[in-house]
Amino acid sequence: MMQQWFKDAKLGIFIHYGIYCDGNWSESWSFHNGDVSYERYMQQCEQFTASNYDPAKWAKLFKKAGANYVVLTSKHHDGVALFDTKYSDLSVVKKTPAQRDLIAPYVKAVRDEGMKVGLYYSLLDWSDLRYRSVYPEGQSPENYNKNDIYGCPMGAPEDPEKWEEFLQFDRDQLREILTNYGKIDLIWFDGDWERSAKQWKAPEMREYLHGINPEIVINSRLRGYGDYDTPEQGAPVIAPARPWEFCMTINNNWGYRKHDNDYKTSRMIIRIFCDCLTMGGNLLLDIGPKADGTIDPRQEQILLDLGSWIEDNKEAVYGTEKGIDYRYFLGGSTVSKDRKTLYLISYDRPDEYLCVKGIKNQINRISVLHSDETLQYRHAAGQLWINLARDQQHRFSTVIKIDLDGELELAGD
Repeated sequence: MMQQWFKDAKLGIFIHYGIYCDGNWSESWSFHNGDVSYERYMQQCEQFTASNYDPAKWAKLFKKAGANYVVLTSKHHDGVALFDTKYSDLSVVKKTPAQRDLIAPYVKAVRDEGMKVGLYYSLLDWSDLRYRSVYPEGQSPENYNKNDIYGCPMGAPEDPEKWEEFLQFDRDQLREILTNYGKIDLIWFDGDWERSAKQWKAPEMREYLHGINPEIVINSRLRGYGDYDTPEQGAPVIAPARPWEFCMTINNNWGYRKHDNDYKTSRMIIRIFCDCLTMGGNLLLDIGPKADGTIDPRQEQILLDLGSWIEDNKEAVYGTEKGIDYRYFLGGSTVSKDRKTLYLISYDRPDEYLCVKGIKNQINRISVLHSDETLQYRHAAGQLWINLARDQQHRFSTVIKIDLDGELELAGD
C-alpha cells in the first residue's frame, strides 16, 4: 500500500554494506560472474569486523543530506545476513569477527533522526542449494543456461519440495527483519528476475507482508507486485506512470571499492536530484561504507553538499509536486501544492536571461529563493524573461521563485 510519506520524501539514502566492503570485489556478482571463486569471496567474512560501525553517525549525516528515508542491505545475493537469523548460519553474527546484529542499531539510529526505516532483502540466495532446485519458468534441463551454476539445477531434475522450502525460508527471514526491530516502513526487494511471479508466489508474498505490517511500502521488484517503480542507474527521460524512485550509485559501484575513484560531482548529483523532483519522483542515492563501517570522506562531502543545497532551497523541495514540462522551461522545476508558486531550477549559469514559456498567470513577484533577492523580468514574444545576474546565482543550482496570481495556468496544458 503506497504511503503518502514516500511520495513526499524526495530523497532517500541507499547503503550497501556487507562482507564485500573489503573493497576488492563487487557484492555477490563477483563470484557469480567468475571474477573470484566463491570460496575466496566468502573468506572476506574473516576480515569483516565492523569495528567502527556507528549508524548513529551515519544517520546524522543522512539527515544533514536532507534524506527522509534510508535503506540498508539486510542480505545481498551472497546470502550473508546482517541480522541474527535463526534460519541460517550464514550471518555476520556467526561467520565474522563482528559477531553482532547490525540491523538493530541501524534501525534505532534512523528512527532517532526522524527518518523512515527501509531494509533491502534479496529474494534469491546464491549460497542456498535450495534456491537452485528449480529452473526459471519456461526453461528445462534441455535448454538451461550452462553458466548459471548458482541459479538452477544445472541439467538435473527439478525438486519442487526444495523450492517450497526455500520460499518458506524467505518468508521466515522476512518475518524476522520485519518484526524483531519494531515497525519497518519499507522493504526493498531485489533478485526477483530469475523466477516468475508465479514461482515466487508474488501475490501471496505481498499479502503475507501486509499481514505483518499493513502500511509497509514495497518496491517493484516483486515481479511487479510492489507499490512503486525503481529505475536503476539510468535516469528516466519520461516519468513512470506511478510513484517511483531512481536508485543510483555515488560513483560506479554499489558497495565500497577502493579503486573506484570515478565519483559524480556534487553539481551532477544535485542536477540529477532536481530532475527527479521535476518529474515527481524520489532519488535513492547509494553509498558504500568500508568494511569497518566508516564512510569515505569523498562520499561524505557529496552528501553534505547535497544537504547544503537542499537547506538553501528547501521550500522548493519539500511539500512540492512535480514541475512543468521541459517544453516550457529548459531546466528543473517544482510547483507548490496549492499551485500558486512555481520554482524554476537553473542548472546552468546564464549571462543574461532565463526564458519561461506558456505562463498565463499575472506575476506577483519573482525572486532568488536562497537569498530572497527580487529579480527584474519582462515579457517578449509571449514569453517570460527573467534577469539573473552572475552574483545572484547559487554555487550549485539557482532556484527562482515565481509568486503567481492564482493557480498556475499554462498555455496548451
